[in-house]
Amino acid sequence: MKFESIWSVYQSSLKAFLHSRVANPEDVEDLFQEILIKTYNGFQTVTDGSKIKPWLFQIANNTIIDFYRKNNKQNDLTADNLWYDEQDEEQIVKALSHCLLPFINQLPEDDAELLIAVEIEGVSQKSYAENNGIKYSTLKSRVKKSRNKLYNLFNSCCNFSIDTQGNIMEYNPKSGNCNRC
Repeated sequence: MKFESIWSVYQSSLKAFLHSRVANPEDVEDLFQEILIKTYNGFQTVTDGSKIKPWLFQIANNTIIDFYRKNNKQNDLTADNLWYDEQDEEQIVKALSHCLLPFINQLPEDDAELLIAVEIEGVSQKSYAENNGIKYSTLKSRVKKSRNKLYNLFNSCCNFSIDTQGNIMEYNPKSGNCNRC
């Protein structure tokens, strides 16, 4: 068992493991190097080849725990520590809001009317369904399809970077300015 061959097999899995638990890419790189040193120093203690993977990931997990304890991130978290700022999202939403009605008006009339009522005027989907004689489950499906059509219009003009919760992190217009909003 050579260290180099074992490390090459597991390094991408370890890095993915780190990325799933640590948000800051620079911290991931630092932790990855720390894990490399720890595994290199302790590699000779592992005699059973079938226990290498669990051993490596235990080192990685313990290193992550030590990292959070050392930085005490959960207790001392401030806006400066965040890579994402709510004000950034507010600015993005404000910048894109002027495109909302022009894009909605480009949709088919039924879709536009539905989105204006539900998204702009704040009519509940249940009320809209009752007032228009539509089954609630059918309306929910129509709202979803209409939202997808609207998303496609936005997506045709801009590239979006979206986080795991669906929030827009940033956007860049495609090939200059979009002339539809």
